[in-house]
Amino acid sequence: MTARLIDGKSVAAALRAEVAANVAAAGFAPGLAVVLVGSDPASSVYVRTKDRAAREAGIQAHTIHLPAETSQAALLATIEALNADPAIDGILVQLPLPRGIDQHAVIEAIDPAKDVDGFHPINVGYLYDGRPALVPCTPSGVMKLLHSANVTTAGARALVLGRSAIVGRPMASLLLAADATVTIAHSRTRDLVAECRRADILIVAVGKPEMVTAEWVKPGATVIDVGINRLSDGRLVGDVAFQSAAGVAGAITPVPGGVGPMTVACLLENTLTAAMRRRHDC
Repeated sequence: MTARLIDGKSVAAALRAEVAANVAAAGFAPGLAVVLVGSDPASSVYVRTKDRAAREAGIQAHTIHLPAETSQAALLATIEALNADPAIDGILVQLPLPRGIDQHAVIEAIDPAKDVDGFHPINVGYLYDGRPALVPCTPSGVMKLLHSANVTTAGARALVLGRSAIVGRPMASLLLAADATVTIAHSRTRDLVAECRRADILIVAVGKPEMVTAEWVKPGATVIDVGINRLSDGRLVGDVAFQSAAGVAGAITPVPGGVGPMTVACLLENTLTAAMRRRHDC
């Protein structure tokens, strides 16, 4: 391995400590409500992780666990009650939702001022317009990792592999705001490997285990692996073949221990930001 390792655990720990200090200085405990519908094992683990991290930061975490057979109307009523609750500053509905529930309708029902996932169309629009907004946690975390690693974005050629509304598109907006020259690539991109190999900053979020190998990476490039996949043998791997890519890249994130911890830390930061903005507006 020749690449410098970008340690998401340490960066996330520093951010969580900063949030905890700011919560203590604020003199009140922000309220975070996490809504989990059903019993998806991975979602349940994520929710427990978020709950524990919030409490450690001094945030009042409330987990609302609804049965899988919950109707869309009942879920929307729960969100409406949280919107109206003055003790709740942030609302997160854990995705994916069970079949039969319209994810877009649920996201749009959340008060944009409490949308700590940053998925509401109003927050998405603010992000694209370069205005202050609650930014999706994973792309926000990636930007903080780049900053921590002293990666220069201004003038750099950045490629985001993956075009999801959760990671790929907001990631491109943040990179553009940081003065990078940005390309979004996907399954229909012609000569995909060559496109990736041109990038100074390669951010991979496709959900395919170890898809990106050394041949995809420009020598010396910074590689950020957003993916997390569990293989049949139980191993957790990213969308990047780590050992292969690390032999070419200049800097790289591991899986686990890279982007994942940053997502939770940025959720806490968003919750505090939402709380402070709501109190300032009042």
